[in-house]
Amino acid sequence: MREFADGITYPVLLDREHLLSDIYAVSNVPTVLWIDENDRIARPNGVAFGVDMFVELTGIPAEPHMQAVREWVHTGAIDVSPADLEGAVDDLSEDEMAARLEFRIAAHLRREGDEEAAASHFARAAELAPFDFSVRRAAMPLQGVDPFGEEFFALYEQWQAAGAPYHGLARPPQS
Repeated sequence: MREFADGITYPVLLDREHLLSDIYAVSNVPTVLWIDENDRIARPNGVAFGVDMFVELTGIPAEPHMQAVREWVHTGAIDVSPADLEGAVDDLSEDEMAARLEFRIAAHLRREGDEEAAASHFARAAELAPFDFSVRRAAMPLQGVDPFGEEFFALYEQWQAAGAPYHGLARPPQS
């Protein structure tokens, strides 16, 4: 994470146990939520980037989001209408919650050295939540798969073909 956080001047949280992804129904990365100084969610889950590293893949430049953050910090204005905020983040389904449990079991088994059993649980997690990147993509490096490699891009194409399912605000328009 250090290389991704290099140069970032705000707190970056590394959630090794994936607990916050459950609490906030994060199903994809990157996901950004704005939490104010009173620990309230000012803007729920949304796809956003702090740099243009992924603009070629996603078509989403960083600057509009960064400008919205600056505006929020200076004026308190949120770049999303109250109507769009209402119900923007669905709860995780039973299958998604079960997939996250399977992922945790797999990660534990892998740490304990039982790669075969871990692989079985990773596979079950993928069956239960095929487009939950917090499960699918997070499992890739734990299984020796490049999370920016061919398997990821195949998953990304399948996800797009399925309508880019996501718990959160609608994706910003692509440039």
